[in-house]
Amino acid sequence: MISKPPSSAGAEAPSAVTTEPRSLPFKASPRLWWALPIVLASTIGTVFLVRSLGRGDSPAEVTSALPVDVTVAEAVSSYTTERTYTGELVAERSSNLGFERTGSVATLLVDEGDLVVAGQPLAQLDTRALIAQREQVEAQRQAALAQLRELQAGPRSEDIATAAAAVAEIEQELALAQLQRDRREDLYAQGAVSLEEFDQESFRTGALENRLAQAQSQLAELEAGTRIEQLDAQAARVSQLESSLGQIDVELDKSVLIAPFAGEVNSRLVDEGTIINPGQTVLELVATGPREVRIGVPPDVTDRLRIGSEQQITVGDRTTTATLTALLPQLEATSRTVTAILQVPSSDSTLGQTVRLVIEETQPAEGIWLPTSALVPGERGLWSVYVLTEPESAAELTRDGAPEAYVVGRREVMVVHTDGDRSLVQGTLQAGEQAIAAGTHRIVPGERVQPTNP
Repeated sequence: MISKPPSSAGAEAPSAVTTEPRSLPFKASPRLWWALPIVLASTIGTVFLVRSLGRGDSPAEVTSALPVDVTVAEAVSSYTTERTYTGELVAERSSNLGFERTGSVATLLVDEGDLVVAGQPLAQLDTRALIAQREQVEAQRQAALAQLRELQAGPRSEDIATAAAAVAEIEQELALAQLQRDRREDLYAQGAVSLEEFDQESFRTGALENRLAQAQSQLAELEAGTRIEQLDAQAARVSQLESSLGQIDVELDKSVLIAPFAGEVNSRLVDEGTIINPGQTVLELVATGPREVRIGVPPDVTDRLRIGSEQQITVGDRTTTATLTALLPQLEATSRTVTAILQVPSSDSTLGQTVRLVIEETQPAEGIWLPTSALVPGERGLWSVYVLTEPESAAELTRDGAPEAYVVGRREVMVVHTDGDRSLVQGTLQAGEQAIAAGTHRIVPGERVQPTNP
């Protein structure tokens, strides 16, 4: 109810002869009209405040409750962490292929990206000089082999007969020469011939004796057959030539580059006509099929890894499983880690991709999981959590006993572990309490709030 402003104290009563009523003070000053709305609003607010105080309410309690998101604290006895280790995706087998001999590249039979099978020819050197050398050595081998067969067959009967006839002819000549020498000797003794004539007959007889001995030896050799030493020497000559042919064949084989396993040509580093050295890389070949991952892990982690176990890995944005096939026995010199080798069944991944191995570990710890956004910086390095507490006044309860609004309380906690957007805490927070999950910067302890997700 708005009452009229009282009149000034000590004002005189109006005169009886005065017919106009007495003017109000604000009418006398028109510039005061602007203050009238303020005065009315202040008066109305005062009236409502007095009525509220009459019911026992405080000014803070009439303020509307602030809506907040809450989460129920749930206790756990352990938590699981994930440790990630990085490695590289490689082929199960890969080779830098090159020739074992020098030469000019004559033909390249594959190109980059081609799939090949084991034993397939990939490239070839110029082999014209080797082929000519082989033909020459082969001719020498054929000649030596023919001579060996002749020695193995032995002398022919015709050759033996010819040798025997030669011996008989020389024997007859020797007999005649001996007769003539004897005659010359008698005539020389009688003085009928000179000493020179006698000496000529004597030397002639001696020469025929030597020829006879040689012819008889040849005949005996033919009759005895080929000596074993001759056969062995000729057989060694044939073997030597065959060995030379084998060496040339090896050089010819080395002139063809063969795929050692089935795979895909990753790169081709030379073209036709290039003069290469032994061991120079011509093609890079990677095996098709399963891929391998090599990842360095700390030695203490290997105690929990078992050969043949399935492990979770991430290749790019794809998660898959891989089989642990080996743990190398020696630590890597730089990182001091153990190299774990895992086999990836799929071959559709690109070689060289970064691979992450995720290993889960369970740690025993009592605590409560909360969203990290629920934590409020506290004192002495601790953290605080705002929780909902019931009001002390019964007037704040509804007919069914539920509070119309909650009062913000504080709980001191310590962060044990953080995992992404949630944290494991320990402290005065109890399981089952409703913690304010977000928006903690807008509220203070003692403030009235209302959960939006009861």
